[in-house]
Amino acid sequence: MKVISLINMKGGVAKTTLAINIADCLYKRHGKSVLVIDVDPQFNATQCLMSGKEYVKYLKDGNDTVVNVFDRSFRPTVGIVEGQKVNKPKSLGDIKTYKTLRGFELLPGALDLYKLEMAPGQGREYRIKNYLREKNYDYVIIDTPPTPSVWMTSALLASDFYLIPVKPDPISLTGIDLLHGIISEKTENFGLTIKCCGLVFTIAEAHTKIFKNAKNSITNSKRWKGKLYKNHLLKRVEVARTQLKQEFILDIGDSELKRSLTSIVQELIERTDDNE
Repeated sequence: MKVISLINMKGGVAKTTLAINIADCLYKRHGKSVLVIDVDPQFNATQCLMSGKEYVKYLKDGNDTVVNVFDRSFRPTVGIVEGQKVNKPKSLGDIKTYKTLRGFELLPGALDLYKLEMAPGQGREYRIKNYLREKNYDYVIIDTPPTPSVWMTSALLASDFYLIPVKPDPISLTGIDLLHGIISEKTENFGLTIKCCGLVFTIAEAHTKIFKNAKNSITNSKRWKGKLYKNHLLKRVEVARTQLKQEFILDIGDSELKRSLTSIVQELIERTDDNE
């Protein structure tokens, strides 16, 4: 099982778009069993994989989200008939996933993550790693929050690899050096063995001077040399317009866009295989 976190310290770089479409391509084109874990409190990946009505019903029916992985609190409740009782947190083995309409599975995110009082040092950083210990997927794709947090740390601790989506512009390029510093700090503090499996340009317009300058900057960087993927996710307005309708790049009648995604996924498979 390969666990891959998609991570960037900057929002608006199509991190979630890349995460869910990689999962979709791995399942649809490569026949892999895939789990997506949405650990971003904004739960954008979940919104791309479930309609609003589905999600509300899912929660009303008492189904699980990533909150169940982290929330270990015993909560007293009072019922009219049964009186006072204590609701125990679920054991990790009892937490169920949601099978998406695409066929792969999802552990949905939830805004309630913000309500949890979590501080470093409580041991909860290891919750995702512990949750995945008994799982047997080919790939687990984790969509992480764009800020340093316990959630991000937990994702990194659970992962074998991290993939960095990068928008090819000067501000985004500055952000990846900050990201490197944060991962280095986590590696030192927690003894991480996670490996970088590359950088992918997203929202890319290859004919522009900005793109070419960004590519030169990465390829000539001592730190990132050899990390940039050969292919990039093309800029398409239609992707953003359709994904909240639970539509994916493989559904769009754009052969060039599909080819860019499938090439990225193929390179991801090769890079993570090479690192085993």
